[in-house]
Amino acid sequence: MAGPLRGVRVIDMTSIAMGPYATQILGDMGAEVIKVEAPEGDVFRASGPAANQGMGPAYLNLNRNKYSVTLDAKKPGELEQLMHLIDGADVFISNVRPVALKRLGLDATTLCARSPKLIHCAAVGFGQNGPYAAQPAFDDIIQAMSGLADLQGHNTGVPAYVNTILADKVAGLTLAYAIPMALFERERSGQGQSIEVPMFETLVSFNLLEHMSGHSYVPPKGPMGYNRVLSPQRRPYPTRDGFLALLPYTDAQWQRFFALADRADLASDVRYSNASSRARHFNELYKDLADIVVQRDTAQWIALLADADIPHARVNTLESLLDDPHLSATGFFQHVQHPSEGPLITTSIPVRFSRTPGQIRSLAPRQDADRDIL
Repeated sequence: MAGPLRGVRVIDMTSIAMGPYATQILGDMGAEVIKVEAPEGDVFRASGPAANQGMGPAYLNLNRNKYSVTLDAKKPGELEQLMHLIDGADVFISNVRPVALKRLGLDATTLCARSPKLIHCAAVGFGQNGPYAAQPAFDDIIQAMSGLADLQGHNTGVPAYVNTILADKVAGLTLAYAIPMALFERERSGQGQSIEVPMFETLVSFNLLEHMSGHSYVPPKGPMGYNRVLSPQRRPYPTRDGFLALLPYTDAQWQRFFALADRADLASDVRYSNASSRARHFNELYKDLADIVVQRDTAQWIALLADADIPHARVNTLESLLDDPHLSATGFFQHVQHPSEGPLITTSIPVRFSRTPGQIRSLAPRQDADRDIL
């Protein structure tokens, strides 16, 4: 079946993670994505162990459902080939710095004048109307500048990065929803437009949704930071033989948990009697929770908590996800045969459409594998 973006052609001049993640989502949903690489290729081709040079796992996991062509836009003849591809496209997306795009005539003003229905999307580090516009941006840099590294180090006093390329992926998801919105608007107006998605502003917005807290008001009614999330006691809790994620949330769930734990004293404790009181005493509450959880085995807790309908979960490792029963039942991991890399495991498309589902039609291509498109 065709995906919901069937018939949309995307010229993808992005590399690493932010842009490729977005364009892979578009490709999964049926768009025809043509990945245009410089002669040196996408940097992520060299990331991680590989069966063949230029086909690292990070690249494989970010570039399925795409064609690949190599063009050196600095050469007039190859720039003209790229222009020809863009002329026939619905979307052009690039993470090349805007100044460099303008030198090549690939900026929004030039391309939208040439193709008035084009959606021109710039995946940038910083909004181009601010003083940081020309600065280089990578995930670590944005995690630091956005306050995320400070949040991660809140309880230790030492800033730390999240152990995933969160800034790239959040910005990539933002790109992935912005582009179809522009396409939808074009269906009504008949006109294209330019889109700018800056990593910095995107991640600051993401971080501050709950952490603006008291600074949401003028004047502030309290400090920034959502205190439940920032509690040093908030963590997976040790059991007698492992770890358990546990989050009673409503008044009723807390009362059921205290009953399971045979802690009538805590059930009647005014500090924990309602959401407002608990919000002022999260550190004490979560410490009491930890003291209770360590008294039983993980399996015992899972059985008791399931019967009591209290939110909980076993703590998976990255490796144990491969054997998770729910992911197995939904067919989340797919065993596929790559034409050059051999047997691979890939993740499926998590979003499901009832009539026009997405589909993994092809796996990540070797560089310049589809030159006959030109």
